[in-house]
Amino acid sequence: MILVVGATGLVGSEICGQLAARGKQVRALVRATTDPAKVDRLRALGAEIALGDLRDHASLDVACRGVETVITTASSMPFGYVPGVNDIRTTDLDGELSLVDAAQAAKVRHFIYTSFTMDLDFPLCNAKRAVEKHLQQSGMVYTVLRPGFFMEVWLSPAVGFDAANAKAVIYGDGSKPLSWIAFADVASFAVASLDNPAARNATLELGGPEALTPLQVVRIFEQACGRTFDVQFVPAEALAAQQAAATDPMQQSFTGLMRCVAAGDPIDMRETLKAFPIGLTSVEEHARRVCSVTQDEAKP
Repeated sequence: MILVVGATGLVGSEICGQLAARGKQVRALVRATTDPAKVDRLRALGAEIALGDLRDHASLDVACRGVETVITTASSMPFGYVPGVNDIRTTDLDGELSLVDAAQAAKVRHFIYTSFTMDLDFPLCNAKRAVEKHLQQSGMVYTVLRPGFFMEVWLSPAVGFDAANAKAVIYGDGSKPLSWIAFADVASFAVASLDNPAARNATLELGGPEALTPLQVVRIFEQACGRTFDVQFVPAEALAAQQAAATDPMQQSFTGLMRCVAAGDPIDMRETLKAFPIGLTSVEEHARRVCSVTQDEAKP
């Protein structure tokens, strides 16, 4: 049995789908407040539903019973953040630490944790590094997945990259390369880690097939959409000042992530792909899909 925590999220739901396609037994941890339609989609895949919450240790003890592997992608960011209820302290730090402890107590053999490559001093990053350390000291076989920047999030209107309206906000000067990665590819690495010896007690930094600067990405989208983008820049110095002035952990973290974009984050995937021969999605493929959708929506 494989327990997936964060099963209704972007990566978690994809993991459940890939596991179901392989005929694996899946238990999906969902909160009582979860959208029923999302729960129904998990049931349709054949997943066993476990009601629980990272903030309720007793529910984690129950969810981990009889489980061989835990895969967690849960996070309060970017879309579920509620201060004091579902935030970096309660979910990304205390909740994930509690899940590690529950898995250890239940004698789970393998724990796969989704972190990220970014490495500055801000609350979300600090929480993830603390969970990584706790997991590595737990005695369980561990796999830490550290993906870079998700295309579906960082090349979307939520952070100022609006392909439908041909507008892009660039953090920094746009000259530093990043290894943009698709969420489905991260899910594929999680699933592949179940049986691959290279994932045993390993930390895997994950990126896409090539490192591209934000300005190169804009040009790719311009070609795919057939439109010239209006580009606006937010200087790195302004981001640093914004982070220093922020008092809310989410704003501190979000600005910290923007600073990481500005600094660049290239990841050489050649050795990793030798051990995990996964076909990676390119930014060009992603751009064609996005632009195709926006063009279809614009038709009368």
